[in-house]
Amino acid sequence: MDKYQTFEYDVVVIGAGGAGLRAAIEASAQGAKTALLCKSLLGKAHTVMAEGGVAASLANVDSRDGWQTHFRDTMRGGKFLNQWRMAQLHAQEAPERVRELEAWGAVFDRTTDGRILQRNFGGHTYPRLAHVGDRTGLEIIRTLQDKGIHSGIDVHMECTIRWILKDGNRVAGCFGYQRESGRFVVYKAKAIVLATGGIGRCWEITSNSWEYTADGHAMALWAGADLIDVEFVQFHPTGMVWPPSVRGTLITEGVRGEGGVLLNGKRERFMFHYIPDMFKGEFAETEDEANQWMNQTLAGQRPTARRPPELLTRDVVARAIRSEIRNGRGSPHGGVFLDIASRRNPEDIKKKLPSMYHQFKELADVDITTDPMEVGPTCHYAMGGIRVNPETQESTLPGLFAAGEVGGGMHGANRLGGNSLSDLLVFGKRAGEFAAKRAKESSHGSIQADEVHRVATASLKFFGDEQGENPYAIHEELRSTMQSLVGIVRTEQDLRDALVKIAALRARAANAKVGGNIQYNPGWHLALDLKNMLDISEAVTKAALERNESRGGHTREDFPETDPEWGKVNCIIRQTNEGIQVIREPRPHMPPELDELLKKN
Repeated sequence: MDKYQTFEYDVVVIGAGGAGLRAAIEASAQGAKTALLCKSLLGKAHTVMAEGGVAASLANVDSRDGWQTHFRDTMRGGKFLNQWRMAQLHAQEAPERVRELEAWGAVFDRTTDGRILQRNFGGHTYPRLAHVGDRTGLEIIRTLQDKGIHSGIDVHMECTIRWILKDGNRVAGCFGYQRESGRFVVYKAKAIVLATGGIGRCWEITSNSWEYTADGHAMALWAGADLIDVEFVQFHPTGMVWPPSVRGTLITEGVRGEGGVLLNGKRERFMFHYIPDMFKGEFAETEDEANQWMNQTLAGQRPTARRPPELLTRDVVARAIRSEIRNGRGSPHGGVFLDIASRRNPEDIKKKLPSMYHQFKELADVDITTDPMEVGPTCHYAMGGIRVNPETQESTLPGLFAAGEVGGGMHGANRLGGNSLSDLLVFGKRAGEFAAKRAKESSHGSIQADEVHRVATASLKFFGDEQGENPYAIHEELRSTMQSLVGIVRTEQDLRDALVKIAALRARAANAKVGGNIQYNPGWHLALDLKNMLDISEAVTKAALERNESRGGHTREDFPETDPEWGKVNCIIRQTNEGIQVIREPRPHMPPELDELLKKN
């Protein structure tokens, strides 16, 4: 063990986005000696991509809002597969977490009387998203960073964790390496919080950057913790489609919340044809009514008309866009048009959507105040993740906690826009609180030197003189496979073909070779990440094959209907001696009073 740099903490938080920062702040506040580990640099987090706002029933714009409506919207958006207690806690605690951010210095847009302004978003009954233009996630990260660095937290940047170390059936620490030097490092910990984000780099067209290689999902699985709902992957309806170099880059739902409309290649507003039966009566079925609602909203009036169908849930909008493109009604570059220019004046657009204005101007040479954007679906968010206790965020492995996108259960089959930011605040706080509590009740576990040596040796096997596979080529083939066979719409044959291809890629990845030395070596880093991505790609594919229905972010072309019986079970992923297994488990029963809430209009 003396070969490895070693640190000792009460709580180690892996991942420094919003969830990780909030967990670390809380753990430190509870008196735990806390470390925050960043795969990249502090502040380089996907939280900044949640641009449109943070969902919380503050009721500042419409007094009818409350946690009950937010809970109902979240459950309906998730097609009732959510873990009800998580959805309840989230709706109840989100307003307090947002006000706490405000007290810590977050600068939100304001109503005329000085309260936090809220905007409309898909799937939310009332204007619920507290926002800072279209840079809300960035402001939250700034605020949490400022709070965190003054909270007695040790920050370790450019450190990738590869393995959870255990003492029997509990957490003892973790093992990883420093990206710049390649030096291996061991962290002893009484409790670990995983806040590593998502899995988007397994797909070809994605809004996710290089960090999102399924690290936390895989480490939890390898350590013996359960995953839940991994078949549900959200394809955000609006990513950039042109130029190719920026394909998949996110376009905030706030564009539609501020009045933007979707048009096909014939410049027809098409979403009226895609309103699902469960939302009939809630959304406008004519352009006149949709325009009336938006005009009333933008004028600060309480709308009497029904909401525009562009504000349907993301899964519905993404499938509608895909259908228009596949039926030959797409835009010149294979997407559809998103038009805000004809709906708002240029100054309002620049004020409300400054990031989108600059993004298109600089990356695509498009002025969104005069011309429409070209958009298409992009892999964006994993609804499934590590199975946790709703109250404590502890996984099925004692001492291992999860928060943010890496945690599963809260969003069910589909996440509502804006719920990711309130999710990471609510459950980041809870994860940090209960991880600190676990640490206070525990002593340090024993770390086995032979286990550390085994993992370190396996990590170095990619270096060698003999010829081998190129990890970059394997990664591109995996992304292409997942995009074409495990994408927005799936079939049994496609999923079975994907499993065959993943198995072949796994065999090739075992023979991957990299050149150079161990110091900052991106090829080596990717070769290591391939195991994460291959295992979680297999888990997603197996769960998608198991679920013979269409629900939320999971659409089976061969089982197009939503089956009520499948609404009673979750797919659990577990690592066994036979490999990655899918197990069906009944959903927890909801209390009658919450069940009644869901039946209200």
